[in-house]
Amino acid sequence: MMKFARIIQLVLLPSLLLQAEQSTAQSAEVTGNIRVNEATDAGHAKHLSAANVVLWLTPLDTPLQLPIPKLHIRLVQKNKEFTPHLLVVPTGTSVDFPNMDPFFHNVFSLFNGKRFDLGLYEAGSHRSVSFDREGVSYIFCNIHPEMGAVVVALNSPYYAISSPDGSIVLHDVPAGRYRVQTWAEQLQAASTEEGELIVQITPKGATLGTITLNPGVDALAHHKNKFGKDYPPSLPSQY
Repeated sequence: MMKFARIIQLVLLPSLLLQAEQSTAQSAEVTGNIRVNEATDAGHAKHLSAANVVLWLTPLDTPLQLPIPKLHIRLVQKNKEFTPHLLVVPTGTSVDFPNMDPFFHNVFSLFNGKRFDLGLYEAGSHRSVSFDREGVSYIFCNIHPEMGAVVVALNSPYYAISSPDGSIVLHDVPAGRYRVQTWAEQLQAASTEEGELIVQITPKGATLGTITLNPGVDALAHHKNKFGKDYPPSLPSQY
């Protein structure tokens, strides 16, 4: 199961692009609500938002037969930033990493999603990566420690993102049993039960109730370079 973390910015692909042929007559709406327990920092309460939590449903009774997506997605490097900060894509999607800065970048990921190292490449060029397995990939630049992004690859087309008030709605979900999973930066399941939720969807829909998340680890903060070492001290430079 994926680890939980915080989302800053998100680009979603329409779930209809992923769905296998299903009878819409049996599809339903699924609703729920995200609640986040407060964190304490040096004795002070710290509120973490319930917005931008990714929630998806994985069918347990009928395996999904999804085609390999033919999508062209870009995660741009410009002004020493990745844009967008986070992508949610179907498993199998190829993502381009164009360098639109006037200097070199070295994009890499060494986490449990897709591991890769694109090496050093110059301004105006690009490299591509196929995210061929489900997982969360934390993306960094080996030259610029301030750069960070996340790519979440999903095997399921049934997903949604929580609104600012924590509410969440999934549309066109066929009836059946599903495993409920969530992902968000700096957050994690509040209990084993929260992390192993199973729901029965009927043709009339279902409610997931309230899903509680606790503060978690920020995987993007204080990360190492691609050699597992600290970045060298920053020096004044135009790059």
